[in-house]
Amino acid sequence: MSYAYETIADIIRLSEEHNLSFGDVVMRTELEQYDRNEKEITKEIKHRLDIFKASIKDGLRNLKRTQSNMSGGEAARLIARKPLFMSDISYKAMSYAIAVNEANAKMFKVVACPTAGSCGVMPGAVQAVAEHYGLDTPTLVKGFLAAAGVGNVVSNRACVAGAVGGCQAEVGTAACMAAAAIVEMMGGTARQVGHAVALCMKNLLGLACDPVAGLVEVPCVKRNGVYAVHAITAAELALAGIESQIPPDEVIEAMNNIGRAMPAALRETSDGGLAVTETGLAIAEKVRSL
Repeated sequence: MSYAYETIADIIRLSEEHNLSFGDVVMRTELEQYDRNEKEITKEIKHRLDIFKASIKDGLRNLKRTQSNMSGGEAARLIARKPLFMSDISYKAMSYAIAVNEANAKMFKVVACPTAGSCGVMPGAVQAVAEHYGLDTPTLVKGFLAAAGVGNVVSNRACVAGAVGGCQAEVGTAACMAAAAIVEMMGGTARQVGHAVALCMKNLLGLACDPVAGLVEVPCVKRNGVYAVHAITAAELALAGIESQIPPDEVIEAMNNIGRAMPAALRETSDGGLAVTETGLAIAEKVRSL
């Protein structure tokens, strides 16, 4: 019996046929395709989860501004106050995600999930949910596997690079991975994981990649915070039984088509969007003079 998959629909089908969770199917695939046992795979996932936690701490502890002066210290400022409007989980997810991206901008170690520019979304959302519900490491490992399965599908059938598909491909995929992880961690079905992915991705289609001065800081750092909360929203909807009218694989295909149709100015070239505003150009000029 093969557990190979190409689409989200494949993973859901295998899950339902064999009474496995979404993450369990991904684990079976890993065991089938690579010369590693379950203990080795789990050890590597735990290592990445440790980096998640470390990068959050690095971002919160290091208050220095980056060399460009565009980011640094803002996650710590958020954690130091109480939210006015958001739930504790969402507020912490936002703060943690920003912390990880601040750490990335200062060259601390991060997990690119799927890219360095979107590295805060999944750690922020996953760690916030895990802390709130006291989830154990095996549960987080299953969530990580579910996220990995989603990342594999998007990488193979579409793209995860801002230079190819805009920020919808980077932060969009990161948010989908985080939503999938959360649904899996909370005991959702494989079908609910799929709907979380669809609900997440279809609500950020067309998002441009327009980094100011060509650096992964503005709007990237705070964008990770916003989309960590977006991932939690999609997971909440899916776990409540809300379904996407458009299946996840079709949403992924739409994202890919939209991204490739975007003008080059909106695909990480810094030739459009926020990067060419009056202030964005002034910042770029300052950065060039450093």
